[in-house]
Amino acid sequence: MPFRTLIRTVLSQATADVTSDRAFQNLSERFPITPTVLANADAKEIEEAIRVAGLYRNKSKAIKNLSQVILDQFDGALDFIYTLPVEEARRKLVGLPGVGAKTADVVLLFCTESPVIPVDTHVNRVSRRLGLAPLDGNYEEIREALQNLYQPKEYLLVHLLLISLGRKYCMARRILCRSCPVNTMCPSRKNSD
Repeated sequence: MPFRTLIRTVLSQATADVTSDRAFQNLSERFPITPTVLANADAKEIEEAIRVAGLYRNKSKAIKNLSQVILDQFDGALDFIYTLPVEEARRKLVGLPGVGAKTADVVLLFCTESPVIPVDTHVNRVSRRLGLAPLDGNYEEIREALQNLYQPKEYLLVHLLLISLGRKYCMARRILCRSCPVNTMCPSRKNSD
């Protein structure tokens, strides 16, 4: 499960959810999602499977490389995420090629319910507009600000709710402040939609 989540997250980078979901489904239909299979798969075949996703050539190479490194360094398993302390597991994940803080946090939160809040583009935008995180904060500052506001058992829900607000109401260009369920608490709200 951690490897599948990792690959799904790699496919979601700089790509709309519906597109990355389709790319993951296509990849799953063509190959078993395992490090061994993907490390040995032809890069062009991976490209064809994930073509619907943005940056599919780069992602194909990244998937092959990541799969090979996981085979070489971890015998094809990411089981360390279940046994290591969160920060150590996070460091190991971030040490993998093409895996940044957000991707590591997504794997940790969704696979082990670790106490982390991944900061994707929606979480970033909404938390700043709501005044929950510093306007000029970097990834770690925003993550820390959010984690200091909520209990660890709430992190998954907070992450999902902020994403939902960002997709439905608090979009990058078209903000629907009037209909937003938290508009009375939002310091950034606009009076018209």
